[in-house]
Amino acid sequence: MSMFGGGFGGPGGGSTGGPMGGLGGIGAGRGSGKSGNHGNGLPFAGIPEELLAGVARLQATEPDPEPRRNTYTARPPAEPPLTLSTIVARYRGTLLGACLLVVLETLLLQAGPYLVQVGIDHGIVARDPSVLLLATGAFAATVLAGGLAAAARTRQTGRLAAYAMRDLRVRVFAQLQRLSMDYFTREKAGVTMTRMTSDIESLQQLLQDGLAQFAGHALTMLVIVGVLVGYDPELALIMLVLVLPPLAAASIWFRVASDRGYRRQRDAVAAMFSDLAEGLHGVRVVTAHNRQDRNVLAHREVVGRYRDANDFTGHISAIYGPGSSAIGLLGLAALLLIGGRMVLRGELSIGELTAFVLYLNAFFQPVQQLVALYTSYQQGRAAVSKLRELLQTQPSVAEAPDAVALPPVDGEIEFDRVTFGYDPARPVLRGISLRIAAGETVACVGPTGAGKSTLAKLVTRLYDPDAGRVLIDGHDLRGVTLASLRRQIGVVPQEPFLFAGSIRDNVAFARPEATDDEVWAAVDAVGLRDLVERSPLGLATPLHERGQSVSSGERQLLALARAFLAQPRVVLLDEATANLDLQSELRVEAALDVLLDGRTAILVAHRLSTAARADRIIVIDDHGIAESGSHRELLAHDGPYARMFATWAAGANHPT
Repeated sequence: MSMFGGGFGGPGGGSTGGPMGGLGGIGAGRGSGKSGNHGNGLPFAGIPEELLAGVARLQATEPDPEPRRNTYTARPPAEPPLTLSTIVARYRGTLLGACLLVVLETLLLQAGPYLVQVGIDHGIVARDPSVLLLATGAFAATVLAGGLAAAARTRQTGRLAAYAMRDLRVRVFAQLQRLSMDYFTREKAGVTMTRMTSDIESLQQLLQDGLAQFAGHALTMLVIVGVLVGYDPELALIMLVLVLPPLAAASIWFRVASDRGYRRQRDAVAAMFSDLAEGLHGVRVVTAHNRQDRNVLAHREVVGRYRDANDFTGHISAIYGPGSSAIGLLGLAALLLIGGRMVLRGELSIGELTAFVLYLNAFFQPVQQLVALYTSYQQGRAAVSKLRELLQTQPSVAEAPDAVALPPVDGEIEFDRVTFGYDPARPVLRGISLRIAAGETVACVGPTGAGKSTLAKLVTRLYDPDAGRVLIDGHDLRGVTLASLRRQIGVVPQEPFLFAGSIRDNVAFARPEATDDEVWAAVDAVGLRDLVERSPLGLATPLHERGQSVSSGERQLLALARAFLAQPRVVLLDEATANLDLQSELRVEAALDVLLDGRTAILVAHRLSTAARADRIIVIDDHGIAESGSHRELLAHDGPYARMFATWAAGANHPT
């Protein structure tokens, strides 16, 4: 679709390079080959010459990106559910290297107590300086080698996390492009942003540090158990029987409680982001109505729920951490008592007891660190659960597996007994039958909520009817590919959306390959040349986010310029003149005559001066199409339209 104004349109179908090309990136294909924008349309100054060689080397080491998929398929082919294992599945080599480095690092670090035992028993007790010197040198060497292994492991896990999270961000963003409009209607923007920010950042931290340390500590505990059994099986068994049961019971309780706590925490984070986004987007309304204090109080409640969730997780961690420490210290006390008696009886050497104490202490150090790591792990699991739920959401408007490309159309539109409701229990349209001839301009008027805009949304297939069919040139829209349909339909909404970029970027959004002459022609068609020429940089003048640097009327004119440049076969205008002053409205209406010439158009209008210019007007009320005809015919009929027009003319101070 040519998303001329944004907000009303759905995901685009990709540029075809022709005059009716579909959605393309802002300004794509404009700079030199060094610009590096890869057709995404985003303004980019280019890579400096001195960095090109380094970028080439970096790209050569990166894994191949995933192949492009059809955005509109209901479910990506052969894509497994999201889990920690599937996230890293593409990087088995990197993962294997990290695992080997974890094993090496663990073994090197656990050699220390053994070397201490050798130094004591065979160096100090035996009064052999050479053995003591050798043990000391070996200890220093293992510490150095362990540090190098840790550095290499950190680099490897960092690469794994960076690549895996890049893929996951793209996968989640592609899923958001795939979803239908009803998802964004029911889901808050802040919650969706949380999926792409906080949740993925939690996973990145887990992959980069958490899992490697988790595996390292678990392996450390296994190695220590094996070493203790090798020193003295009976003493090792006594220690494990005294320590492991209470430690296991505490760990099981912590796992269940923290799982519940971190799910609650992720929900609280999403609510906080959602409230923040709403407050920022509505800051003008808040300021105008002097509601800052009310917003602060409301946000305090939302942040308070997040604080409560953090308090809960902190509380259970405060119980588990000191509790496991107490178990470990009691175990060491028991070891000193039992092991000391064994030394006195000559059953154990002083060096072996020292190594036993060091190993047992090393056994409990990971337990303390696993508390923090398990916190990170639970946050990651909660994030995976939320992301998996998003990725498994299916679009309500999906492309049929056997869908065919819609050929170039003349523009005949037919609604065949269409019934539709955003809530199926409360239909907005009931049994609507309407035929619009190719090249005909039809205006839809009626009370708010009667379903005027809904008709336009059904034509773009942002929604599917609950009953009946919508056809273009005899093709049921359910049977054609969405990209081929939306390439031939242009939408100008009441609230146009402008992207952060230049004027040229926004006007050429649907046809980024357009020449400057074609862009200027579109600018002239809507009467925007004065705006562009009085700007210091002309077409290159940057626009702020959502076009806040220009007036609402100028935003609408820029959206209309998009439509002129894309030249679709079917044009849908949803209150396109509602935000314009009288002078701008007259300019736009004159421009619309040129735009709509020879094209099929549906105008959703409250301003009846716009509706009066249509070939035919249909009046929609709660019961369907109340009447249909030209402006003169409906005035002569003296029905609902005539009464609406008389009221509008009196309010607008126009002669009836």
